[in-house]
Amino acid sequence: MIRFGTAVLVLIAALRWSSAADQPVNFSRQIRPIFSENCFACHGPDEGQRKAKLRLDTQEGAFAVNKEGKSIIKSGESKNSELYKHISSEDPDEIMPPAKSGKKLTSAQVDLIKRWIDEGAKWETHRAFQKPVRPQLPTVKDSSWPKNEIDRFVLKKLEDENLSPSPEADKATLVRRATLDLTGLPPTIDEVDAFLADNSTGA
Repeated sequence: MIRFGTAVLVLIAALRWSSAADQPVNFSRQIRPIFSENCFACHGPDEGQRKAKLRLDTQEGAFAVNKEGKSIIKSGESKNSELYKHISSEDPDEIMPPAKSGKKLTSAQVDLIKRWIDEGAKWETHRAFQKPVRPQLPTVKDSSWPKNEIDRFVLKKLEDENLSPSPEADKATLVRRATLDLTGLPPTIDEVDAFLADNSTGA
């Protein structure tokens, strides 16, 4: 049986996945891992292994202009970016990564990189070095439903997907969910009785 907390996380993940195509491509989460897995061996920090003097692990290297005067990545213009030309090529002598590397981008990864470039190729440092920023609370239609800040984010996602929250469970169900999430065990009779008798707002 899936616990309540797990079910909420599954729902949020499913909703996030369903609307991912509508969100801007995130470099740190979506593009950097592709580069790291498929490109850094030949175009990364190891100068001894680096090919064509091209680096894709730094912003300066990724946006450099090659010796032919062509942009490796031209913000907003995938068709004029050498990177996209190579990863989308069907010529075995031009395609990157080359077949001998044992690496191959999927069509979804190629499309993702194209989207990222066309959206402006925003470069970000690794998330470990990014200062956390508190997001603004989203505006929701049913402002009476949220009881805390997290509720507003959950409700916003539900409303974006034309879904409505389920009715609040009865108190016996709530205490059962809480104890299963916290201890993995159902509540004792005394715990249920104490919670049912507690009518305070902080119960």
